[in-house]
This record gives sequence, structure tokens and C-alpha cells, in this order.
Amino acid sequence: MTIREIAEKINGRVLCGQKRLSEEIIYAFSSDLMSDVLKVDRENILLITGLVNLQTIRTSEMSDINCIVFARNKKVNSEILSLAEENGMVLIECPHSVFKISGELYIAGIKPLY
Repeated sequence: MTIREIAEKINGRVLCGQKRLSEEIIYAFSSDLMSDVLKVDRENILLITGLVNLQTIRTSEMSDINCIVFARNKKVNSEILSLAEENGMVLIECPHSVFKISGELYIAGIKPLY
């Protein structure tokens, strides 16, 4: 499933990384614990989280995660957006809960990481 299709499926709003919207995502991982995110060792992963801060971007960068969905209508500030753009990441804001986003994407064929 492409990032564009994912954003449409979850009613998400793409904030940056529009050049990457045609990239395929196979796996998704939902977590607010960045220590768990650091253990991720796979490519083409989507991170679904409600944790909106610079640490989320830095942790994703270290884990080679290039696409992040922020759940529960959490808003990204300019500092986070700037760092994500600098790292070539796609950021998506979504009004739904982590649970709903995960379920919708699972039904659509995105595989769980674990």
C-alpha cells in the first residue's frame, strides 16, 4: 500500500514528504514508547504514535523509519516539522486513535511488525 493510499484510508493530512507518497509501506508499528521503536529492524515501516515531540523524530531517524502517523488529532509544531523535512520524512496527522488507525490499516493489508 502506498503512503498516499494510507493517508487517504485513515483520513490523514500529509504535512511533509509529499515526494515520497508513492512509496510502498508493508509493515506498521504502533508505539508511544521510543525505547521499543529503537528495537525496530526492518525497512518500509510506518510508525503510528500519539507522542508528538522531537524525540519521536530523532528516534525514527535512528531506526530508519521514514513515515510517521500522529494519532488522536495531535498537532505537529514547526520545530518537529522542520526536523522531519530535514530528514526526508513523511509526517501525517490523523484524527483517529492509535487503535482505530492500526485496525483500519491491518484490514487494508498492512502487516504488523510483531
